[in-house]
Amino acid sequence: MGIVDEDIRRVRDQTDIVQIINQHTQLRKVGTRWQGLCPFHDENTPSFSVNYELGVYYCFGCRASGDAITFVREKENLDFAGAVEHLAAKANISLRYTDKDENESRSRRKDLLNLVQKAVDFYHDCLLNHPQARPAREYLKSRGYDGKIAKQFSLGWAPAEWDDLAKHLKVSVEDLQDAGLGGLNRYGKQYDFFRDRIMFPIFNERGEPLGFGGRQLPEGEGPKYKNTSDGAKVYSKSEVLYGLNWAKTEAGKLSEIVVCEGYTDVIGAHLAGVKRAVATCGTAMTEKHARKLRRFAPRIVLAFDADNAGQAAAERVYGWEEEFGLEFAIANLPEGLDPGELSKDDPAALRRSIEEAKPFLQFLVDRELKRGDLSTPEHQVHTAEEAARLVTEHPNPMVRDSYVIQIADTCRVNPEELRRRMQTLAPRTPSRQRNNEEEIVQEEILEIEIAEVERQALEILLHRREEIADYLLPVLFITGVAREAYAAVEGADGDFHAALEASKENVSSVLVEIVASEATEEDSLGVVSRLLALTAERKAGEFSAIAKSEDNVDPDLLNDINYLLSQVAELREVPEDIESLKPLLEWFRGATT
Repeated sequence: MGIVDEDIRRVRDQTDIVQIINQHTQLRKVGTRWQGLCPFHDENTPSFSVNYELGVYYCFGCRASGDAITFVREKENLDFAGAVEHLAAKANISLRYTDKDENESRSRRKDLLNLVQKAVDFYHDCLLNHPQARPAREYLKSRGYDGKIAKQFSLGWAPAEWDDLAKHLKVSVEDLQDAGLGGLNRYGKQYDFFRDRIMFPIFNERGEPLGFGGRQLPEGEGPKYKNTSDGAKVYSKSEVLYGLNWAKTEAGKLSEIVVCEGYTDVIGAHLAGVKRAVATCGTAMTEKHARKLRRFAPRIVLAFDADNAGQAAAERVYGWEEEFGLEFAIANLPEGLDPGELSKDDPAALRRSIEEAKPFLQFLVDRELKRGDLSTPEHQVHTAEEAARLVTEHPNPMVRDSYVIQIADTCRVNPEELRRRMQTLAPRTPSRQRNNEEEIVQEEILEIEIAEVERQALEILLHRREEIADYLLPVLFITGVAREAYAAVEGADGDFHAALEASKENVSSVLVEIVASEATEEDSLGVVSRLLALTAERKAGEFSAIAKSEDNVDPDLLNDINYLLSQVAELREVPEDIESLKPLLEWFRGATT
């Protein structure tokens, strides 16, 4: 269910992306590109580039990228369909939907959001004016929240009666249920989902109310917190982040967002001057949360208490760092205090703990080393092994090695011995099963940064496809993300936008960066020959390692090694024509089929 693909393409093709972006930052023509200050983060030197012909932008500072639809989504805080509709209206394009009921579905969502907003207003009025809300007002005052703060964050109170909200709204049971506000009891009467609780309205990034978190009063019954059910039609706890509507502005300016555990943590952080704080709503952080956060900031500071922060699933965090280009850090909060409590007792300490947040793995390693006993050689080795166990979970071998050196230095052990010991150390938490050495090699080369020659090959493929398409193979791209980018372009027969749509975020970011950069005049022959030389040298090394491990070496393997090394030697000089590279290309084609 959505907008017809052809209409989306028409909107994209007929939108002047420079005109759209000029409403937020001033662009000027430089060579074949438009450049200006990035509208997504603060900077003094222009790093934002736009390819007018293909209708895409890329920031070389914060890595924001996309097309006109993406830009409108980010700046106007719209979902995909909303952004397309916004641009279609400007271009006088009538949109068609893949489902004839799409208009009714969107209208239904709007009605439910309006219903939740009425509940927000009702609960807020009850908190401020209802005589029976006095205990709720007194509790909030004990937390340092006066009427001004209650209004700022639209706080409310749900009356203790079974159906006060239902009577106020006067809507059907279906509406109550779909909005997550109530239902029908066994006696056939409507009831309110929240009763006798302090209400924290949960808005999306556009400021639309989606649901609530209800906190029981100190003497109340039931669970401490109760959230809107996932059965509601407009609420999903795996996606929503409390406070994102307030946090997005500062997060965009500072390229950082702070994730807390609870509603009062977010409010406390805002009152302490940390206005880029959000919270998950009664659930652990999910991939959908991470994907959404990346739209607003590349750096994520986890402001949990120390134990919870340390127990965050390391593999999940590292996976998000790699897939979404995020950087996770942990705020070193005083033991036993959460951001809400610290903001009340010492707001400067809260700001300092966030400003001094350490990278995720650094925090875990430092904490382990601090807990360790370094009084004897035996204890030093044990502490080093326990800290190294944490390091084994990180997917990047260069990062792992950097921490090994730190640990070895602190624990006064031999780094080479520690590296060898790490081969047998099991991670503390379950991690992805690695079945063989080839899988490890593949994992280690899946990095965002690609080799310059790979970038040059992709640039020629995108701009001058006819010169190079017949002379490229997947095996020639050593970096995983470059190989995926090549596959996406080839799979789309050179259609840039189709390639983007078929790509993961890190791959599409590479493609957009290439087309947003000023085109170079690299020679196709030189690029292909350099790619071939690198690949041949790497493959010869792999074969040589196999040969050394075998007692009886296959003569064909030795012939392949000698052939590849001879080709590497010949390719130190650029060949006379690209046709002369075909024999080696055919060798690789045959070796990979």
